[in-house]
Amino acid sequence: MVALADYPQIAAGKVRQLHAVDDEHLLLVASDRISAFDHVLSTPIPDKGRVLTAMSVFWFNLLADVVPNHLVAWDDPRIPAEVRGRALIVRRLEMLPVECVARGYLTGSGLLDYQRTGAVCGVVLPEGLTEASRLPEPIFTPATKAELGEHDENVSFEAVAGTVGQERAAELRELTLRVYGRAAEHARERGVILADTKFEFGVADGGSLVLGDEVLTPDSSRYWPADGYEPGEVQPSFDKQYVRNWLTSAESGWDRASDTPPPPLPGDVVAATRARYVEAYERITGLDLADWPSPAA
Repeated sequence: MVALADYPQIAAGKVRQLHAVDDEHLLLVASDRISAFDHVLSTPIPDKGRVLTAMSVFWFNLLADVVPNHLVAWDDPRIPAEVRGRALIVRRLEMLPVECVARGYLTGSGLLDYQRTGAVCGVVLPEGLTEASRLPEPIFTPATKAELGEHDENVSFEAVAGTVGQERAAELRELTLRVYGRAAEHARERGVILADTKFEFGVADGGSLVLGDEVLTPDSSRYWPADGYEPGEVQPSFDKQYVRNWLTSAESGWDRASDTPPPPLPGDVVAATRARYVEAYERITGLDLADWPSPAA
């Protein structure tokens, strides 16, 4: 029986790690860790890794006719039992150094950029927009890929073109917006607004673009309930915003500007965050997380 230790770890991020399976395949493992404000918190969120994995599989399958992806298998004897349900076998790709962000609504760093400049990543937007405003049409707002502990920085399309070339940058923009459009349409049918999301693409042999990493999870996307949507206000969301809100509250006692790490999360915050992740998966997919495989005890 194969064990995770049998596969050399070749990379690790805030939430995931990559292990080498063979010359053509990798094992992508999602943990229950959660990050906020560029810190990995000491308290895990139970089942978070399963949600990220199951949701990625759902979206990879749904979007397969829009863009090829790196998924090879999610239920396979090569996946160690200890990470079953939160690990995928994926194709090796040459990943591009760009976070491909699509925004259909204005919030987060996009809102801050707009308030300063009237534009997001060089895309000029109409006057008078506010928190959670729906944009006239979705926009491509790329970012740099930050090192662990650093923050992604929004950049212009021209900066992406300077990194990967004009033709490849245009291809990334077109594909990002096309995938976002299909995903947002599906989410709307499920009563959920996909406000924004980020994708990562790699290059396969022959030069074609392939969708990699995770896709359209609550970690990489902002999902809002469609009922009760009200522009001008911060929307409730199916993601880790609940954790961010607690960390910045007086209850946590944590000063974000300090050098001290965030405190452990209390049990009620853990439970409420887990419930949001599970609800995001079940609302978007129409499936029950209980039916998704779990790691062996």
